[in-house]
Amino acid sequence: MGTPLKKVAERWMKDPGFKAGYDAVDERFSLASLVIGARAIANLTRAELAERMGTPQSTIARLESGTAKPSLSTLQRLAQATWTRLNISLEPGVAPTRGRAISASADRRITSTPKR
Repeated sequence: MGTPLKKVAERWMKDPGFKAGYDAVDERFSLASLVIGARAIANLTRAELAERMGTPQSTIARLESGTAKPSLSTLQRLAQATWTRLNISLEPGVAPTRGRAISASADRRITSTPKR
């Protein structure tokens, strides 16, 4: 019998290079999941969302697949088109070169309120 996948994943996650790559992909797919969720809650098709945003339907497909890196203005148009609010925050993390926590006392938020 082989090694359980859970054990292999735990071992791989200890490798800083693997973990960094995994986290980068995870962030992309987290955003893609939010885009899909916002469209679903607004009960819009990809075509309808694209029309509301004034963008090609292929852009929506790229956003939902996690292959696009959207600009702030694209995210703002998405929020407006889906009647949602955009919140972006920078939170304390780990400094990659020093391996220690970044001391940050403020949570900065940029908010875009949709126009109805």
